[in-house]
Amino acid sequence: MERDGYDPRVRMQVFQRSKAVLCGIDEALAILRLCSGTYGPGGDWRDGWNELNVRALHDGDEIAPFETIMTIEGNYTLFAHLETPYLGVLSRRTRIATNAREIVSAANGKEVLFFPARFDHHQMQTGDGYAAYISGALGVSTDANAEWWGSRGMGTVPHALIAAYGGNTVLATQKFAQYIAPDVHVISLVDFDNDCVATSLAVAKALGKRLWGVRLDTAGTLVDRSLWSQMGTFPPTGVVPQLVRNVREALDAHGYDYVKIVASGGFDARKIRQFEEEDVPVDAFAVGSAFFEGTGRFDFTADIVAVERDGAWVECHKVGRPERPNPRLSPVLG
Repeated sequence: MERDGYDPRVRMQVFQRSKAVLCGIDEALAILRLCSGTYGPGGDWRDGWNELNVRALHDGDEIAPFETIMTIEGNYTLFAHLETPYLGVLSRRTRIATNAREIVSAANGKEVLFFPARFDHHQMQTGDGYAAYISGALGVSTDANAEWWGSRGMGTVPHALIAAYGGNTVLATQKFAQYIAPDVHVISLVDFDNDCVATSLAVAKALGKRLWGVRLDTAGTLVDRSLWSQMGTFPPTGVVPQLVRNVREALDAHGYDYVKIVASGGFDARKIRQFEEEDVPVDAFAVGSAFFEGTGRFDFTADIVAVERDGAWVECHKVGRPERPNPRLSPVLG
């Protein structure tokens, strides 16, 4: 079109096909604002943002299948090259935000920790953390996850630190508490010896009120020692409701009722919902790869639905892709 000297004014419509929680709008707008434009005949850059008329929904909005979430009006050569980038960020962030909303809803008001940073490329952390934050997952595992909303990462004493201190969970937790900033919650991982009850009590005794919580992360191929005498009426492997109850009862019985329990290891919306239905005494859920999974498709499509001719908009679109006006769209200014 540039070589042909053809610069039509068009209306582009963006949508996707699932019930979802929208995210990535701010990024998409930033791409348009910073990168729309074209080179003139003399090689000079012609900035395009102020020549576009953009209307959009907001990050965090719930959207219906085929609902128009953004329209772009303007000379097509100013933004044609940006379609793949802005659709990509919308697809990625909407997937995370939708999965996070389902997980947070399943948790029934309990804190959800967004801990999937190790499951994807490190450059994804910032935007992914923001997408989870939009849907209510406030705890994240890295500072990069929290960068866009001005918070900090949090975490727990990991298995590697315990192993580095000779497999001594109490010592590793004490060292963590000694050198970490005093405003950071101390959460001890207590399944290193596959004896969550005994380890939780030992850590609580050693740290007292400095211990904020314990995290249960028993592998799905193991049965915690406290369950050995209770097996027979429930699947015993991994972090199961009875294991949480055993730890809670032991902590309360020894005066450590202030110590919170964080459950992790294979948790998704379905498993969290099960725990909530059974009233399992979990204070927070740490979730990893489930934020990236799910069966929903959140790929966005952009179609030209109208072109301007002689100062008037004329319908023009692929068969089956008509314009779908959406009164919820807001004008994007500045």
